[in-house]
Amino acid sequence: MDTPSEGATPEPDDTTSPETGARPWRLKSTDEQEQKKSSMLREIVIIVGCVLLVTWVLQTFIGRQYVIPSESMESTLHGCQGCTNDRIVIDKLAYRFGDPEPGDVVVFKAPTESWDGSWQSPRSSNPAIKAVQDGLSWFGFAPPDENNLVKRVIATGGQTVACKNADGKGVTVDGKPLHEPYIDKQLQIDSVAGMGASDFTNEDSTPNSCYGADFGPIKVPAGNVWVMGDNRLNSADSRYHISDELQGTVPVSNIRGKVRFIIYPFSRIGGVDAVNPQK
Repeated sequence: MDTPSEGATPEPDDTTSPETGARPWRLKSTDEQEQKKSSMLREIVIIVGCVLLVTWVLQTFIGRQYVIPSESMESTLHGCQGCTNDRIVIDKLAYRFGDPEPGDVVVFKAPTESWDGSWQSPRSSNPAIKAVQDGLSWFGFAPPDENNLVKRVIATGGQTVACKNADGKGVTVDGKPLHEPYIDKQLQIDSVAGMGASDFTNEDSTPNSCYGADFGPIKVPAGNVWVMGDNRLNSADSRYHISDELQGTVPVSNIRGKVRFIIYPFSRIGGVDAVNPQK
């Protein structure tokens, strides 16, 4: 009886003996085994490469995930220390075919140094680790190396924005008061009570109409927008950067996309409304 030679593995043949009906053993060579392993490895590399390519295309041109870093957009978007911060998805196509409109909630890169505040780069000082982090960022597995913020567009290029507490109108655009249902008034009352912010209150200790100090009038340059947080008493928005070279406005080119969805936590999954306050 023949026995398998060293370095080969017996493998059943699909054919049968016409005399006995038995299936003889065909020897599978070591080369064939190596070829099979190599083929499987190539398939894995191709699959991983395709997944990364699709991920890169999605993150670069279609949409990207961000984590809300602060309370400035409460209660539309949740973000605070010690709580489960909302994870959002932005639409990068929205402004490739159109311009931001009043009411849009947008993610944008800080346009001037005055917006950076205490922000620090998430990158390591080690060049090798930094290179890995940069690579992961291309595919959305690490945050981008820039200070991204999220606010609501209040006015666009060519419009004039202002707020005077004395007139009681609140924020106005081109002289017309805004309708802002997304501002949680009870949250503002609680904030005033917690901060003891007498400069921001009326005689009855309620928040003043500007939810802060007077500002403007400021005419928004063409190609820029004026942005504010929904949580007005806890938002370092355009009002706080009036003294910079852009008077607090944000270039449209700095906008990374329009916020479309909350994807986490699961209890808050849903769309993010763009409520036009000028209507």
